[in-house]
Amino acid sequence: MEQQKLRDLLETLHRELEQVDTVDKTTVAVLTNLREDISKLVSEDAGAIHENESLMERMKEAVDHFEAGHPKLSLTIQHVLDSLANMGF
Repeated sequence: MEQQKLRDLLETLHRELEQVDTVDKTTVAVLTNLREDISKLVSEDAGAIHENESLMERMKEAVDHFEAGHPKLSLTIQHVLDSLANMGF
């Protein structure tokens, strides 16, 4: 059940990432990392997420980066992090 919820949130996050129109260098880097991280989360097993603490850190940084300019996106990223925490990550 939690994994399906996570997949749904990741799909929502991916759609919202496609809507971001602000493209300064920092935002481009954050978006690129998030897209890669989403792919990893969707395709890898749970153990791989445990081993990759930097993935979680990058997602937390993305929450901060998008908080002012894209609050909905920031909230969705936070929901993904909360779901991962609920799953024990």
